[in-house]
Amino acid sequence: MKKSNILVIGSLNMDWIIEVDHTPIAGETLLGHFAKEVPGGKGANQAYAASSLGGHVTMLGAVGKDPSGEKLLQSLQKAGVNTSPIQANSETGSGMAIIYLNKMGNNSIVVLPNANNTVTKEVIMAHDELFKIADIIMLQLEIPLEAVYEAAALAHKYHKTIILNPAPAISHLPNEILSKIDYITPNETELSTLTNQPVTTVDDAIIAAQTLLLSGVKHVITTLGEKGAILVTLEEARHFPALSVKAIDTTAAGDSFNGALAVYLAEGKSIEEAIVFGNQVAAITVTREGAQSSIPFREEILPTTENL
Repeated sequence: MKKSNILVIGSLNMDWIIEVDHTPIAGETLLGHFAKEVPGGKGANQAYAASSLGGHVTMLGAVGKDPSGEKLLQSLQKAGVNTSPIQANSETGSGMAIIYLNKMGNNSIVVLPNANNTVTKEVIMAHDELFKIADIIMLQLEIPLEAVYEAAALAHKYHKTIILNPAPAISHLPNEILSKIDYITPNETELSTLTNQPVTTVDDAIIAAQTLLLSGVKHVITTLGEKGAILVTLEEARHFPALSVKAIDTTAAGDSFNGALAVYLAEGKSIEEAIVFGNQVAAITVTREGAQSSIPFREEILPTTENL
């Protein structure tokens, strides 16, 4: 089995998950049922997922010199991620996120970046060697955009495969960046925000994704939760249904999907195979509580996906 080096550049956050009856609305005070602290951050979750699923993973990011930072590093190390490039900053705390988890298993998230904001363009440039030896670069948007842009430029310079998960949602990414992206992986909300188009159905997602293709992106893979995922390229639009499961926590669904996608692409599998694998991983993830703790290991997936 071919294995390649996966470099994840992104955020590390300590997540505070609060269970509620429903997501609070403006002006509402709501009593929570339970709260817990778990390692998270989109970058860290994707690195954890890719490593747990068999990838050779290195992560570049930043934490604070505090107990949360130590826990975040330990969690990644336990999964086999190379954390040596992650900086520990004594001038700010580790990133954190407040996650409201409702009875349906859906979540709303507020992120306080803290140390993640110290991952600057200069930090990316100082780690040029990591890009040279990587095969796949994974990016998200929880670190400063200038750092994301520099990472995409470096990866493109060295002819590396780039996966961009455009989360959290922003209203614009310049074509100069999008044209360098091999795979962009928004969910419905992120795709709608990025294209300024409504996305409520599979057909909506296809139309909006075609807009991104005009910007130079090569593959648009939109995750649709219980409706699965859609691959849109200049040649085709294909829907991949999700597996039917009872979701209890969707916190790391997208991150586990992205990690799975990177691992299968790193192994030389087709994008279609990678999406099927991603759907299977995400289906298991949402049946468990937590972020990184919900992500399955490779041996939990293979028996049910080898024949797909």
